[in-house]
Amino acid sequence: MIAFVSGTVAALAPDAAVVEVGGVGVAVQCTPGTLAQLRVGRHAKLATSLVVREDSLTLYGFEDEDARQTFELLQTASGVGPRLAQSMLAVHSPDALRAAVAGGDEKALTAVPGIGKKGAQKLLLELKDRLGEPASAVAAGLPGQAAGAGQSGGWRGQLHSALVGLGYATREADEAVAAVAPQAEAAAADGAEPPVPQLLRSALQTLNRAR
Repeated sequence: MIAFVSGTVAALAPDAAVVEVGGVGVAVQCTPGTLAQLRVGRHAKLATSLVVREDSLTLYGFEDEDARQTFELLQTASGVGPRLAQSMLAVHSPDALRAAVAGGDEKALTAVPGIGKKGAQKLLLELKDRLGEPASAVAAGLPGQAAGAGQSGGWRGQLHSALVGLGYATREADEAVAAVAPQAEAAAADGAEPPVPQLLRSALQTLNRAR
């Protein structure tokens, strides 16, 4: 297993980073929160989990070992593959997920794209004894709350940080956040946490059209 990659960030994309390791560019799938902390040309070290399929090898990257372990534990629940596990970590930090599961917070899980009410109920049952206890700081398990870097400031802060991390100017990031605000507000009106990965894709489309 590839436990981590360490090297210079060669490129950043909406859902992945390329890290140069020994002259080889390694593509690593990451959440927006993780990508927001990376800068092209700077050194980075990411904990990783390799997912092997018949037709592909995909490396997922995380800011720390806790996130990597949570990613793998989430996949022990039926119906949770690597993409859904990554989406869960894009919306909630590992400790926020532990808090949600420990507190039976169904709403926190339905804030994740791809998880409905029945799916959330099933996950709460299956993950209850697998993720461990949350830290006292997030024991309330509020949806969208996160302990790690890149999760502060709600969806606006997460999205803005991700865009700046991808190399956009602050002004461009501000305009893109404003452009997708109606989409985020519509999700909030339906009682769901605004999906940052989807908002990031929409924001990038807006920026590409403007250029």
